[in-house]
Amino acid sequence: MTDKPDVDLPAALTGKCPRCGEGKLFRTLTGFAPECEHCGLDFERFNVGDGASVFLILILNTIGMVGVLLVHFKLGLPLWLNLAGWGVILVGLTILGLRAAKGLLLALEYKNDARVGERKI
Repeated sequence: MTDKPDVDLPAALTGKCPRCGEGKLFRTLTGFAPECEHCGLDFERFNVGDGASVFLILILNTIGMVGVLLVHFKLGLPLWLNLAGWGVILVGLTILGLRAAKGLLLALEYKNDARVGERKI
């Protein structure tokens, strides 16, 4: 059995390197940096994919639609104002959630030494 590396999951959730907890994980809003500026961990070898975004968008949009309907019928706000407000909230939550989810997935791939197309037995 191989030893798994120590992973700083809280750091990865907040956009820091999962190995050292210091360097920046993201270069752009949701795009990974090529490597950690502090410890040199190569982020490009990991393949996080788009799975996190699909589930996040489905979950948040379900919550958003329930919120739109509740606010509209309980407070009686104009529909355009309600949709505009929830639109801003949902975009913000999606971006923040996407960064956290992608960071977590990258940290788990690092911890489990995952590779594309390889099967560990």
